[in-house]
Amino acid sequence: LHVVEDFTQKPVCSFAVTTGGEISGIMDQFAIGMGADQRAIYLDTNSLEYELVPLDLGDHVIVIMNTNKRRELADSKYNERRAECEKAVEELNAVLNIQTLGELDEWTFDQYSYLIKDENRIKRARHAVLENQRTLQARKALEEGDLATFGRLVNASHVSLEHDYEVTGLELDTLAHTAWEQEGVLGARMTGAGFGGCGIAIVHKDKVEAFTENVGKTYTEVVGYEPSFYVAEIAGGSRVLSRK
Repeated sequence: LHVVEDFTQKPVCSFAVTTGGEISGIMDQFAIGMGADQRAIYLDTNSLEYELVPLDLGDHVIVIMNTNKRRELADSKYNERRAECEKAVEELNAVLNIQTLGELDEWTFDQYSYLIKDENRIKRARHAVLENQRTLQARKALEEGDLATFGRLVNASHVSLEHDYEVTGLELDTLAHTAWEQEGVLGARMTGAGFGGCGIAIVHKDKVEAFTENVGKTYTEVVGYEPSFYVAEIAGGSRVLSRK
């Protein structure tokens, strides 16, 4: 694993931490600053240890699905979810000694979840624990070139975000659920903090046109306005461009 000792000195991070109203994380900024061509980033956001993992999608591409619903994080449940997880850690520490929910595996969480005194906090914490486990499994799947397993983990992530973390909503759920039904799709999920914004789907390159047509049609019928679609490339992060 590599370690970035002072990533916060990058300008994009300085901007992020001064944005008012939202308790911002580091993941988006890290991807922008440290991304690499045809690689995923396996990142520990506590220590900033990271590893570049091969991301070879073969005949598949990443399709960004924009709900076209404006998302205001400061007005959403984003900060509330973080507070719920922090409270769950506090309650678990009546017996355990952890800093984050990511330190727990599923078995340990099941054994001690009774310490969390609110059903919603149990759900939020369960999502955090299992999402961390899915991340470990996803890294292994990518290293082994097992795209089918990777796709299933992507789908499972959205289900957890929908039912346990509860940050999706009609728009993102419609995109993901409809995407799952399409031919040539390995997986689909929401991205970001939720409550609008975008999702992604991993789609066979020969099926992209049919995918965008079908998903767009269903979304418009359900939501009342059109989504937008963009085919993305996995490229390197930000860099200095010299002037000639």
